[in-house]
Amino acid sequence: MDAGVADRDVRLFIFRRFLEAATPPSVEETAHGLDLSVEEARASYQRLAEARMIVLHPGTVDVWMAHPLSAVPTPFLVETGGRSYFGNCAWDGPGVLAMLHADGRVATRCPDCGELLDLVIVNGKLASAEGIIHYAVPARKWWDDIGDA
Repeated sequence: MDAGVADRDVRLFIFRRFLEAATPPSVEETAHGLDLSVEEARASYQRLAEARMIVLHPGTVDVWMAHPLSAVPTPFLVETGGRSYFGNCAWDGPGVLAMLHADGRVATRCPDCGELLDLVIVNGKLASAEGIIHYAVPARKWWDDIGDA
């Protein structure tokens, strides 16, 4: 199978599984689900990580992030349709809802005072525009420390 086609299929499989189960599939599950060898699936995960399509846990081929989704709990709990996911940041939380074309909420806390913050999305729009999101670094530098534990 052409690597480009395999990588596209693997990425789609990761996202579908992530959305169905709120956790990404293992390399073995992906290989089985797509009728690939484990080595082919592993190589695809590594190419996807190198292309910044997914982020792997350091030193593994386990998916840590498939933006906007996080495989580990974060301060950005996304709730929609009776399901819960974790976004990686204040940007990715609403991004999960946008990806799903769904209404929902992102629950987080102010990092300064600890106050509960609810970002409610209805019909693709933020229901309340109160508050400020501050990005401490420019977007061009966001990948500088991705994967640093």
